[in-house]
Amino acid sequence: MNSLINIYSIPTFNETSDYFNALSRSIIFQQLSGKAAETIYNRYLNLFKNRCPTPEEVIDFDVTILRSAGISQQKTEYLKGLARYFSKQENKIDFIQLTGTAVFNELIKLKGIGQWTIDMFLMFTLHRVDILPVTDLGIQKGFKILFGLDYLPSNEYMVNKSNPWRPYRTIASFYLWRVVDDIDFSKIL
Repeated sequence: MNSLINIYSIPTFNETSDYFNALSRSIIFQQLSGKAAETIYNRYLNLFKNRCPTPEEVIDFDVTILRSAGISQQKTEYLKGLARYFSKQENKIDFIQLTGTAVFNELIKLKGIGQWTIDMFLMFTLHRVDILPVTDLGIQKGFKILFGLDYLPSNEYMVNKSNPWRPYRTIASFYLWRVVDDIDFSKIL
């Protein structure tokens, strides 16, 4: 890991308390390459005034127009469900005050939100420093490269190998992504 730290810049993470849009972004990015996801996400943002949709706008937005931005039918349903969740007054949760487990238990109830989306939310929105998103293909590829493997590692392998990086596995993940994609994530997150 030291060699990666010496090669790549120090990670930066942008501050946001806009939980709805942070989770919307993660939903759109699910199972897509970074470039494709970024294109679709920008088309999605361009549909809304000020490029910052509110939950109420997403609820009321025509599904066909959302789909025309390149968002799948399934993800459109997920975005609308997320919007309904955040539009309810009782769901104005201050996630920053919750433990990682409590955040997981709250968000996993929502259709379309799984471990990967929650990990991204914990890392890039709540700035939790010890998250290792083992379900992320980029992280798996990063382990493969870093440890000279001929195969993608198991979750158990990654957790064991990452123990020396505790309590800063979020930062280590940043470097693993960099070695795979050589992308400056500070420009997109």
